Amino acid sequence: MADGHKMAPDHNKMSNPSVGGAAMAPNKTIVANASAAPNLTTLVAAVKAAGLVDTLASPGPFTVFAPTNTAFEKLPEGTVGALVKPENKATLTKVLTYHVVAGKLTSTDIVAAIKAGGGKATLTTVAGEKLSARLSGNSVVITDGKGGQSAVTTVDVMQSNGVVHVIDSVLLP
Repeated sequence: MADGHKMAPDHNKMSNPSVGGAAMAPNKTIVANASAAPNLTTLVAAVKAAGLVDTLASPGPFTVFAPTNTAFEKLPEGTVGALVKPENKATLTKVLTYHVVAGKLTSTDIVAAIKAGGGKATLTTVAGEKLSARLSGNSVVITDGKGGQSAVTTVDVMQSNGVVHVIDSVLLP
């Protein structure tokens, strides 16, 4: 390819990427696929604790930046345990919805927005907060409201109700 753009696979020729070694079925919802991924168990438990299962199983479409278990482990000790307590449901919901953008944004869409934005794209989450996306080599890096950065490690995991991009750090509003 003339522009060296390697982010966008041709979905007509490639199968859906696996996540944590588990096959991801493009005809299943975000929740159904995430529940099958062994490296997304913390995210799934948090989605259940926040009462967001029905939302993420709805038609959407949604773009989800899905932190792995390892990403959650990077948070200060005790953070996840505290967040999943019933009294912290509002905070947990805000953190999780900060990882969701309305609409279906593939890696091609995100890279195009970054290029159109002169090297940076601003994404508005369903929490109403902003995320910033930029390219670092051929990888997309997401910056949260606190300046924390997360690399997208797996792109374009197609779902029946959107797309998931796996990330290596939890985003914080």
